[in-house]
Amino acid sequence: MGQGRERLKSGATSVKVLAGSGVVRPYSPVKLARLARTVQTWGTGVAGGFASLAVRHPDHPGLVDELGTLTFGDIHRRSNALASSLRARGITEGDGVAVMCRNHRGFVDASLAVAKLGADVLYLNTAFAGPQLVDVLAREKPGAVIHDEEFTGLLEGAHVENRILAWTDSETDHDTVEKLIAAGSSADLKPPTRHSRTIILTSGTTGTPKGAPRNEAGIDAAVSLLSRMPLKARWKTHIAAPLFHTWGFAHLALGMLLGSTAVLTRRFDPETALKVIAENECDSFIVIPVMLQRILQLPEETRATYDFSSVKVVAASGSALPGNLALNWMDAFGDTLYNIYGSTEIAYASIATPEDLRTSPDSAGKPPHATVVRILDPDGREVPQGQSGRIFVGNGLLFEGYTGGGGKEVVDGLMSSGDVGRYDAAGRLYVEGRDDEMIVSGGENVFPKEVEDCLCRHDAVVEAAAIGVDDDAFGKRLRAFVVVTDGSDGGVDESELKDWVKANLARFKVPREIVFIEELPRNATGKVLKRELFDWE
Repeated sequence: MGQGRERLKSGATSVKVLAGSGVVRPYSPVKLARLARTVQTWGTGVAGGFASLAVRHPDHPGLVDELGTLTFGDIHRRSNALASSLRARGITEGDGVAVMCRNHRGFVDASLAVAKLGADVLYLNTAFAGPQLVDVLAREKPGAVIHDEEFTGLLEGAHVENRILAWTDSETDHDTVEKLIAAGSSADLKPPTRHSRTIILTSGTTGTPKGAPRNEAGIDAAVSLLSRMPLKARWKTHIAAPLFHTWGFAHLALGMLLGSTAVLTRRFDPETALKVIAENECDSFIVIPVMLQRILQLPEETRATYDFSSVKVVAASGSALPGNLALNWMDAFGDTLYNIYGSTEIAYASIATPEDLRTSPDSAGKPPHATVVRILDPDGREVPQGQSGRIFVGNGLLFEGYTGGGGKEVVDGLMSSGDVGRYDAAGRLYVEGRDDEMIVSGGENVFPKEVEDCLCRHDAVVEAAAIGVDDDAFGKRLRAFVVVTDGSDGGVDESELKDWVKANLARFKVPREIVFIEELPRNATGKVLKRELFDWE
């Protein structure tokens, strides 16, 4: 009886949330039947979601990018044609296809086409360095790579022969997404026997990118987010967060339910973002926190040039909001900021509303509907309110385990977020830091050991240690300490070492500063005492 009442209560909440978001609306019996068949046939992932939009709102703008506007009908037909051409190139269900694209129609075309074939989509981080990409592709073994032309050089060492260019800046003889769309049939495809998986890369404890796969999310996942973030149907949403990131992709997927128009630009620029929002009269703005900081750094007269009044929700995720960023943003642009705490593995855990952030700007807010967040001690027991412990999360989007094997610790169906936190008396969650040494800088994960190893591979460096220190713009930044040959500068300077790291690792792993010291502090067993490095000035 108790479980039955809980299901009824949850169902009532879902109906209320969906109705409030404008998703529940009357359709003709014929259209309802088509929608039911579409979802039953294609599932609730991107293949089924965008196919249903072509039924519900075929002439409604679905995407706006630097090339213009596409309706949901256009998107459906383009992805059908691309899928038929990919199938002619040997891509079949169960295969993997890597996608390395910035935010533009090619990302969406590729994602939908691969899903319609029942193949899996592996999203590559556009900030990865060449060696990382080669390692990931060697492990994941995709049957094809669809990438923007600018990444051709980075992918040179990868052994994937089936390559298609997405965004191109000039005429090319190479196969492109647009050429394959033009050559393919836009007719509906025969559904595959399996549904596509989405694989988003994260970093492991050694800093090596890992694949975190997920099957299709149900409607409950969307209801959870909408229960504390008032997005509405048929809004225009400027997704500035990278689409290959969990947060950016989540809003592309959420738009399938809401019928939102995704407004995209390939690169983030603070003034351009304001201009795009004003010109398109966007209702929502999807960001990582450093983007907010960069906009606030614009001269006030520049910000005032653009009308931001259409924006009703600014949704941030990827890292903590540093310092008074939340208050500064809301003072400048209004109380429309929502901050979402989560990770690639657990998706979402809690949402801080403008009211939460006004009261406590360093809070991660409260868990949304159908989400459980518990603070556990090392033995897996829940700790009292106010006491710190490891954060464990349960929701409808927990990942399935890394593609290379292994996963996150699970206790009673709840998955470790890898963070330490606590609850206050009002039920707000506070994230106090990682339960290991991982640094989150500007929404990206950085592991000190990987940077240390990279520095030590330089001929002039004897040893190195790296720590994370606070940074107003990025939340955390990396400070590296190096010992060079003969206790001198070893003929190398800070700029050269930064260039060295940049050539071998992703840009976000380059230390913001490198300090030359005579020796690293160590204990009797030779372990570096990093706590002493935090006292360095």
